[in-house]
Amino acid sequence: MLIRELESHDEDALRRFLDAIPPGDRTFFKEDVADPAVLRRWIDDARGVRLVAIEDDGAMAAVAAVWPGVGRSAHVGDLRLFVTAEHRREGLGRQLARAALGSALRLGMWKISVEVVATQQGTIDMFLALGFTGEALLRDQLWTRGEDPEDVVLLSHLADDAAQSVLLAAPDEAVA
Repeated sequence: MLIRELESHDEDALRRFLDAIPPGDRTFFKEDVADPAVLRRWIDDARGVRLVAIEDDGAMAAVAAVWPGVGRSAHVGDLRLFVTAEHRREGLGRQLARAALGSALRLGMWKISVEVVATQQGTIDMFLALGFTGEALLRDQLWTRGEDPEDVVLLSHLADDAAQSVLLAAPDEAVA
């Protein structure tokens, strides 16, 4: 599996990746990934970090992005991580999240936040193992008509000097 930056020629592969995400999983997205404008922004926006995990056949197995804040929040990145169902629980999400953290640090972001549905304990545990800590429980944050509302856990990683040195010196997870 190759981890590298998202490139403009990845548009079709990214569309296939997003189209293959089951509708139930899409409810956790902050944006409407079926909207072509969202896809274009992901491809064209040069701010932040956008990484992909590519299988040998060229298919995307996972995507990670860290979008920086603006103004006085420019040091804060909003991490988003998507892994296909067939590649979950293989360590790929952890590897990609760690690479995204290192890339965000190199860009000057030193606080990275991620929102995780409260029922996804495995994902929460993965981020805790990467040095994230809980900051907030957002009650009834997600809602789909006809469904019960869901809580979201806000986790953040504050990169002190020790954490930065570990993340920046991870040659085994370097981005191609």
